[in-house]
Amino acid sequence: MTTVTPLLLITKDPSHPLAELALRYARAFVEQAAEVNTSNQTQISDNSKVACTPLKLFFYADAAHMANRLRWQSADQANLTQQWQALAQRYKLPLAVCVSTALSRGVSDSDNSARHQLQGDNVAQGFDLVGLSDLAMMMQSDCRLIQF
Repeated sequence: MTTVTPLLLITKDPSHPLAELALRYARAFVEQAAEVNTSNQTQISDNSKVACTPLKLFFYADAAHMANRLRWQSADQANLTQQWQALAQRYKLPLAVCVSTALSRGVSDSDNSARHQLQGDNVAQGFDLVGLSDLAMMMQSDCRLIQF
């Protein structure tokens, strides 16, 4: 039996309704996977671990704004950056962001700031700037690509 791993390709700016929908989808998926994993572990007598289906995330294009720790958010709107960080921390999910689209939108980590002579970094904790080759590698395994 083949397990299909969802790969969420998030391309919308944090202010777009689909950006919040992507977060809600991811949250529902990992919570359901955790419940299934927990119930399967209680049925196993040899204490071996049952791995739940991983969820892959890739922030591309305007979604790179999600990784900006300096992005101001009004009190009447959900702070999706903080919510992604909390979800990633709780379920050990990597938050991969396309480095090219991040840099072109003013989001940089310390390595890229030094490489491109930028004054400081502003990538939010938990987000990693990666190349498109990381996305290609994610797509090589059995995955179901879902774009938001």
